Amino acid sequence: MPESHSSLKITVRHYLRQAFLMFIGVMCAVFGLESFLLPNDVLDGGVTGISLLLAIITDGRPSVFIFLINIPFLALGWLQIGRGFAIKSFASISLLALILYFFDFPVITDDPLLIAIFGGFFLGLGIGFSIRGGAIIDGTEVLAIYLGKKTGFSVGELILIFNILIFSVAAYLLSIDTALYSIITYFAASRTVDFVLEGFDEYIGVTIISDQHAEIREMILTKLRRGATIYHGSKGFSLQQKEEAKTNILYTVITRLEVSKLEGEIEKIDPGAFLVMSKVKDIRGGMIKKLPLKKLK
Repeated sequence: MPESHSSLKITVRHYLRQAFLMFIGVMCAVFGLESFLLPNDVLDGGVTGISLLLAIITDGRPSVFIFLINIPFLALGWLQIGRGFAIKSFASISLLALILYFFDFPVITDDPLLIAIFGGFFLGLGIGFSIRGGAIIDGTEVLAIYLGKKTGFSVGELILIFNILIFSVAAYLLSIDTALYSIITYFAASRTVDFVLEGFDEYIGVTIISDQHAEIREMILTKLRRGATIYHGSKGFSLQQKEEAKTNILYTVITRLEVSKLEGEIEKIDPGAFLVMSKVKDIRGGMIKKLPLKKLK
């Protein structure tokens, strides 16, 4: 019974956190659209960009286009990703459309460069927080995932192709200036999404293969005060596998600011150590923070 109660609390807390992130995401996106992009006819990429372009051409309501155009993508998301994702995304997009339809936000500036940069920034915040909450407010990625499986193109390549088409049409129907400022908006939004999803502290996963693995492990614990995981492996550069070929492989996660220090310390211990580094997009559990000094003694 206590375990069931604890599990229920975790589930409720999880859903509340998702709902909060989705709400914050919708409000940031609405602010970016209402206070920067919509009053100045500046576009973004994806479904949002198509909706804004149609609203400008037809003099219609962008909220209506955002809701209607996203419906097919939500249906595809239901089939490709799952029912929960589609329901949460439908709720987020519906809330976005309703707020856009019924509420007006103050226009912040009429400077086109500031509009492009900050409109993209707040729209990117909205998209990023919504994704953190397990939903989307722009269905382009769902289509890109689906087509990526069929065509072999990556999701990033397909999204880029979609947006090139959108900005080309905008340049033809509106003006070159509008298309160029819209490209700035798109890049500002995409970079902001990356920061929201990956964090400002970019983590790097480091795999270290060295005969001096014990000394390197001690250095990681004492000088960097980071944890390390040890894998047992064998060296594969010889055709004859001998007992001496066995080695310990270290794996640790550090911030990008610590990479230079780690490389310098490893070079002092073993200049011939083999290092493999890769970006870590997200971390759950484990020892993310620095180890406290008292635990190292």
